Amino acid sequence: MEAWLGLMSGTSMDGIDAVLVSFRDRTVQIHASRCLSYPDDLRQRLINASQNQASPDEIGELNTLTGQLFAQAALRAISDSGLNPNTIRAIGSHGQTIRHQPAGSAPFSFQIGNPAIITETTGITTVGDFRSRDMAAGGQGAPLVPAFHKAFFGSESENRCILNLGGIANITWLPARGQGPVTGFDTGPANALMDAWCLDQTGRPYDADGHWAVEGRVDPELLEDMLSDAYFQRTPPKSTGKEKFNLGWVKTMIARHPDLKPEDIQRTLLELTALTIARQMPETGVDTVYACGGGTRNPELMRALGQALAPARLAVTSELGLDPQWVEPVAFAWLAKQAIEGKPGNLPEVTGANGPRILGAIYPA
Repeated sequence: MEAWLGLMSGTSMDGIDAVLVSFRDRTVQIHASRCLSYPDDLRQRLINASQNQASPDEIGELNTLTGQLFAQAALRAISDSGLNPNTIRAIGSHGQTIRHQPAGSAPFSFQIGNPAIITETTGITTVGDFRSRDMAAGGQGAPLVPAFHKAFFGSESENRCILNLGGIANITWLPARGQGPVTGFDTGPANALMDAWCLDQTGRPYDADGHWAVEGRVDPELLEDMLSDAYFQRTPPKSTGKEKFNLGWVKTMIARHPDLKPEDIQRTLLELTALTIARQMPETGVDTVYACGGGTRNPELMRALGQALAPARLAVTSELGLDPQWVEPVAFAWLAKQAIEGKPGNLPEVTGANGPRILGAIYPA
């Protein structure tokens, strides 16, 4: 048996997901999974770096520290699995995004978490830096998981959308029987703004189960102001991150709407997530939206999404055989497999790249 290990930390910057898997046809077998939280001080340093509040020395140190932590997450998953490390063909590490700027005259996307450290620590070939080749080919470098969604979640009979609810939300449109192209893009914020506002106002890193949002009410004027942001009207391909949707964005918006209660702002941010996702779905034909990512654990967000997406059905990817928490790290295990086997990992119709490309830099064991 040949196994692959995926490592992922998203825009929520809450920790590292590690999954050890094997693939057979269109099925995934998970041998072990592990979530390793960032220490509070490291998480805050990463957030600061993402907001351009870090020196070159700080960035270099964070690159090493996160690489060490990614390696530890990998070792713990391997230990949990009981598998012989020699059966693990490669590790695919997304790294931690610090800055994503896909537009302008010199586009770039910067992930830290030195893959060389992962290889040296684990003794296993590691693939990292997945976004750069797509961007060099004229693409956005994101989202990259739609290629995995296409390979494993397509259906002959059902028109599906896969919805990832991380810090940023992205969707993948999978028309039944392959009739029409697979498309995908970042719709905007999922948890990023709610988490940032909750931390700023309460000191808690997120609103557990949406309880705080339930205490508030949607402010229609603030909501319409937020919905007017040009990103939501932009046509794909498009991608975004915390360099745009962050606490500063929230405070700019609420400055035009004084005297709102903090819980009303939180409730409005939750509604913003639900509406911006629903309004950017394909106009017709969506049968079921399968959600994954951390946002699936927020029942109030899922309730709001269910209402906004109707008549399409809202479900979670466990109905398709994969736990919502592990879809993205499994995708990067698969992307490592694609790279090692010399196969493309991007979908040009999603990212806007000039064509299919083999993604990732390989650090041999």
